[in-house]
Amino acid sequence: MHPYRSVLFVPGHKPAWAHKALASGADAIVLDLEDSVPGDRKAQTRATVRETLAELRAANPRVGLFVRPNALDTRMAGADLEGTVRPGLTGLFTPKIRDAGDVLRWEALADWFETRNGASGLKMIVPVETVEAIENCGEIAAASPRVGAMIGPTSRHADIARAVGFRWSPEGVESLYLRSRILLACRRNGLHALTGLWEDLPDLDGLRSFADHGLQLGFRGQIVIHPSHVPVVNEVFTPTEEDVAYHEELVAAMERAVVSGQGAVRFHGQHIDLAHADQAREWLAHARLVRGEVPT
Repeated sequence: MHPYRSVLFVPGHKPAWAHKALASGADAIVLDLEDSVPGDRKAQTRATVRETLAELRAANPRVGLFVRPNALDTRMAGADLEGTVRPGLTGLFTPKIRDAGDVLRWEALADWFETRNGASGLKMIVPVETVEAIENCGEIAAASPRVGAMIGPTSRHADIARAVGFRWSPEGVESLYLRSRILLACRRNGLHALTGLWEDLPDLDGLRSFADHGLQLGFRGQIVIHPSHVPVVNEVFTPTEEDVAYHEELVAAMERAVVSGQGAVRFHGQHIDLAHADQAREWLAHARLVRGEVPT
C-alpha cells in the first residue's frame, strides 16, 4: 500500500465535504457508510458514495479512495460493497475486525464484488477497535495480502476507548502499549502503520505534537477528521530535504568505506556500519515514495 501521510474521513452523504477533502491535499479519503451516516439514510448514501467516488477519481487519478462499509455483523456490508465497489476504488476501511476469520470474510466479499463490478486490487485499512483485535493483531496483519495498513488506536471517544476503559491524555501514555502492538504487527508483515486521530479540531499545536510523537514511535501516517488538519499531518510525515541529504550522505560514506575494505566508519561523530547503511537505504526508499520521487 502507498504510504499515505493523511487519511481523511468524510461522511458518505456529504459529497460537498468530499470535494473539500480532496482540495485539502489529503493523500487518501475515506467515504463513510458506517457511524457518521444516520440509519435511515444508509441505502441512499450508497448511491451518493458511488457517484462521489467517480467524481473524485476523475478529478485526481492518484488520491487514495476508500469506503468504510458497515460492520459484518450488521448484515449491511454486502449491500454496501455491491453499491460502492467500482473501478477506481482503492480499497476498504474494514470496521470491527476481531480476528483473522473476519479478515477472510472481508476478503471473500472483496473477491466477489471485484469480479462482479469490474474493480481490482482492493486493499484493506484495518482499524483496531476491539480488545480481541489488539490480542489478535499479529494474525490479522498476516491474514490476507489485501491487508495494507493498520491503525494504532488513540481516540478518547472511539470504540477502543470504551472497550479498554482508558482515560485519554494528550501524551498518549494510556494507549502506548496498544499502539506499539499494532506498530510491531505492521513492521513484521510489511504493512503501512497509521496512528489514530486527533479530535480537538482547533488545537493545531496539539495535533502537531501528537503527530510528531507518532512519527517518533515509528508510524508513517495518521487518520484525520477535518481538512484543516491535513497540512499539519502531511508536513510532519513528509521527510525533509535535510533528512534526505543526511541519509544519502550516510549511504555514500558507507559505500566508500566498503570499497576501502572497512565495515565501519566514523560519520558526523557517530559510529556507523553496514546495518546503518541498510536502514538508511530503506528509509530513503520510503522517503522517495512519500515525496513522489518514484512511481507507486
